[in-house]
Amino acid sequence: MRSPRLAALELRRFGRGRLPRAALVALLLLPLLYGALYLWSFWDPYGRLDRIPVALVNSDDGASVAGRRVTVGDDLVKGLRRSDTFEWHEVSAAEARRGVEDGTYYLSLTMPDDFSARVASSSGDSPKTGALQVRTNDANNYIVGQISKTVFNEVRAAASTKASRSFLDRIFISFSDIHGATVKAAEGADRLTSGIGKAEKGSKDLADGLKEAKRGSGNLSSGLKKLHKGAGDLQDGAQQVAEGTQQLADRVDDAADQVRPFLKKNGRQIADTATLVADSAGVISDHLETFVTTAPIARSGTHKASQTLDAVYATRCVEQPLPDLACGDLKKAKDAAAQTARLAEDVNSVVQDYHGDMTALQKDLTTLQRQARALAEAAPHLSDDLDDAVAEINALNKGAAAVAKGAGTLHTGLGTAATGVVGLDAGVGELKTGAIDLNGGMYKLGDGSGKLAGGLHDGAGKIPDYGRQDRDLRTQVMSDPVRLVSEDLHKAPNYGTGFAPYFIPLSLWVGAMVAYMLIPPLNRRALAAGAPAWRIALAGWLPVAAVGVLQTAALMAVLHWAIGLRMARAAGTIGFLFLMAACFAALVQWLNARFGAAGRILVLALLMLQLTSAGGTYPVQTSPGFFNAIHPFLPMSYVVEALRRLITGGGLGAVWQACAVLVAFTAGALTLTTLSARRRQMWTLDRLHPELNL
Repeated sequence: MRSPRLAALELRRFGRGRLPRAALVALLLLPLLYGALYLWSFWDPYGRLDRIPVALVNSDDGASVAGRRVTVGDDLVKGLRRSDTFEWHEVSAAEARRGVEDGTYYLSLTMPDDFSARVASSSGDSPKTGALQVRTNDANNYIVGQISKTVFNEVRAAASTKASRSFLDRIFISFSDIHGATVKAAEGADRLTSGIGKAEKGSKDLADGLKEAKRGSGNLSSGLKKLHKGAGDLQDGAQQVAEGTQQLADRVDDAADQVRPFLKKNGRQIADTATLVADSAGVISDHLETFVTTAPIARSGTHKASQTLDAVYATRCVEQPLPDLACGDLKKAKDAAAQTARLAEDVNSVVQDYHGDMTALQKDLTTLQRQARALAEAAPHLSDDLDDAVAEINALNKGAAAVAKGAGTLHTGLGTAATGVVGLDAGVGELKTGAIDLNGGMYKLGDGSGKLAGGLHDGAGKIPDYGRQDRDLRTQVMSDPVRLVSEDLHKAPNYGTGFAPYFIPLSLWVGAMVAYMLIPPLNRRALAAGAPAWRIALAGWLPVAAVGVLQTAALMAVLHWAIGLRMARAAGTIGFLFLMAACFAALVQWLNARFGAAGRILVLALLMLQLTSAGGTYPVQTSPGFFNAIHPFLPMSYVVEALRRLITGGGLGAVWQACAVLVAFTAGALTLTTLSARRRQMWTLDRLHPELNL
């Protein structure tokens, strides 16, 4: 009988009653239950983290930075609530501690009361690190604790980046403030340079003006000396006139009764004396006119010089923010000019006080001169006019005395004015020297202020001035200078897709293992009939391989349509799984055919070795050395690698290699099963009475 027919006979046995049919259905669905349930339960655990209860404790008191209120804890809580990470429960610290201990919460995240203060301290004198406190309890669930480390590292990185951005933003704002202040300082230096230039020109004009003032004060001093000398002559002449008139009045008063004879006798002498008086009055009148003209000129000149120096001193030393270096000398000159002006004022006051008297004196002198002339003319007949002459002589005596007194006062005042003008001339000389020094200092100051303005402009150009957009870009780069740019060539969309290459082979191996619990690995009828061993081996392998095809179809249909498994190469994946099911059936058949009841244990043991060494979860390199050693010699190692390429994409090199390995294992297992079938055709005592039945 041919092998396919023998295989069909094996399968037809399951249609002879309801229990065999149920067994066949269970055989077909077992890999589906095994693989689909596993993958369904592991399909997307990270997508459901929002169902995990986690305690959130916000004890942050906030902080004040540069007059602005900062609440990092509140901001972080808002961000966590907007995320899909964990089911957050805001509780107190005590509730969080109890909840993590008794399993109400898997873990807790606490923001301490000084969290904002520590984060904001980066811009202060004593920067500190802000600490987020995480409490886990592996007695609740170990995996959640591991997941939380990844999640909270992202939270920590986000909080650190935000704090860095805030600190760096303040730095860049400070740069802009410094730039603006430096620009203002440079503009102020420009204005200072301009003002100093004007001041330098003014100091030069002052020096030139003081040269002219020095010449004028010298002329004034010489004029006052001459005026003082003329006033002395005037005083002497007036005194002589007063003495003469007094003598005349005395004589007239003492010998009025005797005058008439005397006048008759001495008429010529009287005429000569009257002529002398007239001449003296003319001299006095001439000197009075010169003095009256000169005194106001002296007062005006000294006052003008004093006012000019007062204005210069106020401009250079009071109103300017940076006083001139020559302010000391300028003050001395100002004080000297003021003193000279006061002296000139005193002289002028004397002139003005006596100006009315001088006018009267001028009038009296004219009258005296006229009367003296008249007396000279009338002297020969004075005796006839004695009474009138006595009255006139008395009046003349009185006027002469007043003139003599005024001339003395004038001479004294002019002496004081002459002394003051000498001091004025010396002070103006010192002021001229100080003005020249001031002009030199202002020149140097102008040169220095120009260099200062240039330096400030250069400095302002070197200080960065960041706009808001540029500042935000630089802050973002400096707060997070290194970013991880990841590129996933063939990304698995979820956790289940990533584990499918591991759980699908497991389910199909279990399917083959259970199938050979219901279907004998070697057909007994063929063994008893003495059929060829290779045919017996194929007759025992083909039904399980066919069942494996059906199991694969049912499993992949549910995974794709019900659970949502997406395969990059769906047809290739199905074809490869058919080959894998055939290979697994051949391996399980050989172990059962060769070792009998013990073979079932070996099948299970081989499954365990393959699961632990295939690298289906963690890379095999992370496993102990034993599993690394057996990894290249087991078929599931190649199956897992091939299914990853077929489901998620990638190069097909591993797929072709796995196909070759599966074909080799299938051929090898069928060959060994053929040898076992040949041995089974010989009955022994052990076969009749096996030591172990399963």
